[in-house]
Amino acid sequence: MKKALLKFFERIEPDKKKSPFLHTLYDGFFTFAFTPGTVTKGGVHIRDGMDLKRQMVHVVFALLLLYLFGMYNVGHQHFVALGQYPAFLSGFHLKLIYGIILMLPIFVVTHVVGLGIEFYYAYKKGHGIEEGFLVSGALIPLIMPPDIPLWILALSVAFAVWIGKEAFGGTGMNVLNIALLARVFVFFAYPTYISGDEVWVAGLEKIAAGAPAHYGWIHLSVFNPIFESFGWAIYDPAATVVDGYSGATPLSLAFHSGWEAVTSHYTPAQMWWGAIPGSVGETSKPLIIIGALFLILTNIADWRIMVSMLGGAAVMAMLYNGWGATEFMNVPWYYQFYMGSFWFAMAFMATDPVTATSTGTGKYIYGFLIGAVGMIIRVLNPAYPEGWMLAILFMNVFAPLIDHYVLQANMNRRMKRAKASA
Repeated sequence: MKKALLKFFERIEPDKKKSPFLHTLYDGFFTFAFTPGTVTKGGVHIRDGMDLKRQMVHVVFALLLLYLFGMYNVGHQHFVALGQYPAFLSGFHLKLIYGIILMLPIFVVTHVVGLGIEFYYAYKKGHGIEEGFLVSGALIPLIMPPDIPLWILALSVAFAVWIGKEAFGGTGMNVLNIALLARVFVFFAYPTYISGDEVWVAGLEKIAAGAPAHYGWIHLSVFNPIFESFGWAIYDPAATVVDGYSGATPLSLAFHSGWEAVTSHYTPAQMWWGAIPGSVGETSKPLIIIGALFLILTNIADWRIMVSMLGGAAVMAMLYNGWGATEFMNVPWYYQFYMGSFWFAMAFMATDPVTATSTGTGKYIYGFLIGAVGMIIRVLNPAYPEGWMLAILFMNVFAPLIDHYVLQANMNRRMKRAKASA
């Protein structure tokens, strides 16, 4: 069956010279569906099914649980603001469908823009479609606010792929993490759409008592009749935000009023399991850790970066506890890991093999500095109570320098041993 399918695809292959664009599209699908069938000639004859596409797909698999939970949590936070279905699993169908409807356009726009640019450059250069955007395209929707305007999303993706990747030569040549570059574009170009308390809860005119909820025709004209036919609850177009709701994230509360303010709104269990406002993929720490373990066990991500980043953040948080100059510094160091996007940044951003360090010792240094610098930005920056995006991009720039000095130190040690034994 496999051979017959392979022969079928080989027969329909477009001519590369006559139809270069069609051949580019065909090659992208063909290499995604089939592992390479060639081997290195000569003395080396090892063939591995783990090519770049399949390596990228492993990362996408590790993100699937975060997509499912994140979409549901988007719906949950929306209904909490309306005072409806406050228990996490109540109104399950409404919350899940709401999150899917919201996230699907974000996912589609991200891939249409990003892959469209990838396809264009592959066609112009006359080579196969590069695989790098498989991961970037899966990460970007998870780190954006759920209500981000699609035109801003399209601009950020185009900027990240064009300026951050293709300008440097394409997949494997970029200096900065592409997904984070898309987010930082929004952060600096359109800061009101990605910072503050209101952007993390979707489908509301504003975060204020009595503000109406927004439902589209697909909610009211498509899904409401379906739900009614089963006797289930439906979307209420007259719903409004309840009195006393703020939508503040734990980080925002801790930054302004300390840990007591956080625990007055959220329990540690809520923060750990993820039933809080935030980016789609960052809230559920256990699911992120499961994804991280999957990447480590499949040798896709390096555990040294993860462990050292955890150590760097913990050391800096302990130093802040000892200093105690502000309410935020007094947050118990271990509770810093209950808030914000540390775990997501550690598992899926810092471990990017292209932009991280390559040497073993360099990975420890790189991860530790990301943890330390990120915690400094989180606690001391007066405008932005989080730090992993900026810390990772900052250390991306220094990764080649770290590797240089690690290699230089190794060469110096070997030279000394060689001279001593001569």
